[in-house]
Amino acid sequence: MMMKKVIVILALALTGNIAFAQDTPLEISGSADVYYKYDFAKKENIGTSFATDQNSVSLGMLDIALKKTTGKASFVGEVSFGPRGQFQSIPNGDGTDGNTFHIQNLYATYAATEKLSFTAGYMGTFIGYEVISPLANFHYSTSYLFTNGPFQNAGVKVNYSISDKVGIMVGAFNDSWNSYKADPIKGLNAFGAQLSIAPSEGISAYLNFMDGSVSGTIIDLTASFKLADKFKLGLNAADFSNEGKVGYTGLALYPAVDVTEKFSLGLRGEYFKFKEGSGDDSVTALTLTANLKTGGLTFIPELRLDNGSNEIFEKSNGNATKSASQFALAMVYGF
Repeated sequence: MMMKKVIVILALALTGNIAFAQDTPLEISGSADVYYKYDFAKKENIGTSFATDQNSVSLGMLDIALKKTTGKASFVGEVSFGPRGQFQSIPNGDGTDGNTFHIQNLYATYAATEKLSFTAGYMGTFIGYEVISPLANFHYSTSYLFTNGPFQNAGVKVNYSISDKVGIMVGAFNDSWNSYKADPIKGLNAFGAQLSIAPSEGISAYLNFMDGSVSGTIIDLTASFKLADKFKLGLNAADFSNEGKVGYTGLALYPAVDVTEKFSLGLRGEYFKFKEGSGDDSVTALTLTANLKTGGLTFIPELRLDNGSNEIFEKSNGNATKSASQFALAMVYGF
């Protein structure tokens, strides 16, 4: 999966080929981002994560990741400061305090062999195509699939590379998503697994599964295809269900073309539907985005149009409507 956190972090967090560990110096990486968003109905209309503030130059987050490998053991810690990395993405304490910091990753890995490793801790989820950090996303606003899926999973997992092209992961995780503390009665109540396939250069796919009595059942597929030197296509499809007919199903496609070495255009087309117990609404969303790069800085202008099956948005006069549109301009710096 090409988009998971900061790339150096998720080389360990996701199933894939495991390079046999060697001593390395402490690695520091991360990102910083700010944005301006304007909804054409002058409302905070589109209910996905981040880029929410209306008509405001606003903060995303400062994200700092540390990685260290000694022998067969490695450690990853990642902390973020700012709305995107804290209360906009993860429940913060009891939900009432206003802290703007959050641990995104905190885990250790033991590479028993070149093919087999064991990881325990609090990890960016293995499910989904988009992530919290904007550095690894092409689009600045996020999909409904991302917003409604897990962000982090705490637990233990085993990664095994069957070959250069096939890998598997199995793990036991806390009963709830996005929590480092399990219910003391239920504990590691959720089972997760991932099958990764990279049949040829430029093609990779990840089939993900998680099931638990609290977390519910989610099946997720992400894939990336390099169809030409300058053209790529991403895919994310997921189905989630829980008690009371709660859940969703959705599909998102991510075509992108590199116009020049420093300028790219991409489209996200998404269909997302809540199940009966979650309201039974559906949304079709189109997001046209450009990436303009200079050094470590990326400018991301974005135009987004969402259209619902029901009147789930608002007009500027407060009346309900089926559609919403917004423009955003973000600056993301990676280091």
